[in-house]
Amino acid sequence: MKNNDRPMVLLGATVWWPLSARLAMALIRHGCSVSAVCPPGHPLRYVRGVDSFYPYKGQALKRAIVTSRPDIIVPCDDAVVWQLHTLHRSESKLRPLIEYSLGPPEMYPAVRSRGEVLQAAAELGIRTPATEVLVSEELPGNWCAKTAGVLKLDGTWGGTGVEMAHSREEALAAFRRLAKPQRAAVWKQLLIGRDPFALWPWSSGDTRRVTIQQFIGGRPANTMFACWQGEVLSIVTVEVVCAGGATGAATVVRLIQNTEIAEAARLIARRFMLNGFHGLDFVLESGTGAAYLIELNPRCTQLGHLRLPGHGDLAGSLVARLRGEDPPPEDDPIASETIAFFPQAFNLNPQSPYLHRGYHDVPWEEPGLLRELLREPWPDRQWAARLYHFFRPPNRQPEVQFDEVFARTT
Repeated sequence: MKNNDRPMVLLGATVWWPLSARLAMALIRHGCSVSAVCPPGHPLRYVRGVDSFYPYKGQALKRAIVTSRPDIIVPCDDAVVWQLHTLHRSESKLRPLIEYSLGPPEMYPAVRSRGEVLQAAAELGIRTPATEVLVSEELPGNWCAKTAGVLKLDGTWGGTGVEMAHSREEALAAFRRLAKPQRAAVWKQLLIGRDPFALWPWSSGDTRRVTIQQFIGGRPANTMFACWQGEVLSIVTVEVVCAGGATGAATVVRLIQNTEIAEAARLIARRFMLNGFHGLDFVLESGTGAAYLIELNPRCTQLGHLRLPGHGDLAGSLVARLRGEDPPPEDDPIASETIAFFPQAFNLNPQSPYLHRGYHDVPWEEPGLLRELLREPWPDRQWAARLYHFFRPPNRQPEVQFDEVFARTT
């Protein structure tokens, strides 16, 4: 590292998620020099103290790396991870930095495949649902005959590319939708959603792989960990209290300690020799509480900035490792076990009791960011999106309150 006292971090984001801005705030608080490559109007651009911004288009990621010369790259969504993998193949001069940021290249293909990750996890003794990769319309075995199946398209995130099937007919129809490139959806993603990654799957030549996974009834749980050379430095685990739809992103979570999840994180990090931030998604089975691993997120999630009693935040743990120091002492930790994410929880349900009952994670110290997050995301404010949604209103997922769901079923 060039500067032990002030590590230089490059954040990459293509999606308008608030988590990258919150992580930037935490990294700056821990003394990092932060640059960002992101689209116009992105929440990262409203964080004071970010040294420089690079617009995300074309070869933006490569230019940002060459120009900013960071010590480490932190991807904030899956699209940035896939582009880093591609740059590693094509740009020999960038390989050492990409490997330093993510881990060894041997693990990149597996990390991109949900099926391979879960196969590796099962080999390690981690509890996983039965999962198979679908290569044709011939569904294997008795899928969906006795229980529901979940079909997932590789390379998707945030609850997209996921469909539930309760019969072989539904599974076949879902497979056809997921496996076939939807050109209209891609152009909508590019022109309406202003997603700089929209055309990437076409240009990269990646095959659309679909997995089918046994449905496990229960409560979602997530963990995020900071790791280095396969060693977990620090970990935060939560169960989901509220979410935008049954498979959508969490809006309210509750901190938990779960030895099965912690051990799974340790084993996965060691198996793939991971560096940086990563996350795992689980389902805590109804009745037994058994933790089933369902997905690896090869990047930071929305837990990385939370300052918790006993070990501070994950950002501080990783920065301390970059400096070769012990983790910093906790500073103003969150007192509540229940955390409502801002603005997600408020936008989904302004009357949610969790906005007052738990800790509402509002970035009061960044008034510009706070005001921006209260507005519609930047793409939705553009004329093309407004015109499109005038004729086709967005399909808003209803809030799912898992505490109420489990109260009804127990």
